[in-house]
Amino acid sequence: MTTSKSPPSANFNYPTPYRLGCGRRREIPQACAGMGIRRPLVITDPGLAGLPWMGELLDHLREAGLDPAIFSGIQGNPVEQNVIDGVAAYRAHQADGCVLVGGGSALDAGKCVALMVGHGGSVFDYEDVGDNWLRVDPSKIAPMIAVPTTSGTGSEVGRASVITDVRDHTKKIIFHPRMLPPLVIADPELTFGLPPHITAATGIDAFVHSFEAFCAPGYHPMAAGIALEGMRLVQENLVACFRDPLDAAARTHMMMASSMGATAFQRGLGLVHAIAHPLGAVVGIHHGLANAILLPYVMQHNRPVIEDQMERLARHLGLPRTGFAGVFEWVLDLRATLEIPHTLADANIPALNVNMAGELAAMALLDPSLGTNPKTCTATEIEGVIRAAFAG
Repeated sequence: MTTSKSPPSANFNYPTPYRLGCGRRREIPQACAGMGIRRPLVITDPGLAGLPWMGELLDHLREAGLDPAIFSGIQGNPVEQNVIDGVAAYRAHQADGCVLVGGGSALDAGKCVALMVGHGGSVFDYEDVGDNWLRVDPSKIAPMIAVPTTSGTGSEVGRASVITDVRDHTKKIIFHPRMLPPLVIADPELTFGLPPHITAATGIDAFVHSFEAFCAPGYHPMAAGIALEGMRLVQENLVACFRDPLDAAARTHMMMASSMGATAFQRGLGLVHAIAHPLGAVVGIHHGLANAILLPYVMQHNRPVIEDQMERLARHLGLPRTGFAGVFEWVLDLRATLEIPHTLADANIPALNVNMAGELAAMALLDPSLGTNPKTCTATEIEGVIRAAFAG
């Protein structure tokens, strides 16, 4: 069981070298030196840049004889210009490596900065389409250390980044195997200050990653096993984090659940993400919040083909009711406990309205996440799911 109040501390080497535990951010200077990084560019977001612990991190880097600079020009759903600006900051500082500190947006943009400092053209030249990844010279990707500050996207263990293309308001996946950070330092203390609503949204994002990976078709028992355990960790720890932001053990387990979700979705994602991506690109809704709202409506759409998986999941979670009904009921109860809006209308986003359902469905139909949804979808069916998510 993982409900012990004593937070674990451990080192892993899967899927990348990974140091987990409270206070381990203090190992960043030594880790930089070990990777030959003397002039790190710390890449983060504006909300984190001014926090006291960020200043302490920069001081610790300087005390270790390193010469850091900070770049924080990253928005919630990062766009190519954020990457361009980060590359300019890297070159202006004459940096020799990156320390990526933040949630999914900072980590995604930061990984693209590390990619683009040694490559020309547009970041979209390296979109995960066909053999674009072969355009990358792996030796020119800057060394990087990932330091997550939320427990949601799992970008710290991902080989790709999601960047919004403002030309057509689509989220595009930039991919190369060497975009997987060669070291993760996961310090749960960096999540203590998250507001409850962000803890909730990012936590369900982690759950949805594992859930969709578990339901995706295809043979990948390693990913399925990781997904099952990741969902159990969320079940046992997310509400505790929401109610007590200083619960170090629960925060540690949620950091692990986040990384496990991103590891599991090598198997694939599904319709939740296929809709959430255009929602984020068009109206800027928080990705985790979009996933949290959409999940039960997509579950209903997929129900005919996921009954067997839901029976296994209900047993693994020890739910009082079995099968799809038991999991569905638990998901609704979890969302209510975490004060997640029940519908897209309840999210109160002025730019978002039900009349956009057709446009969003057309975009979702083209999203690569849809390819591994367990049930095939037409544009009309996707529009129906979106309209249901508005109506409740």
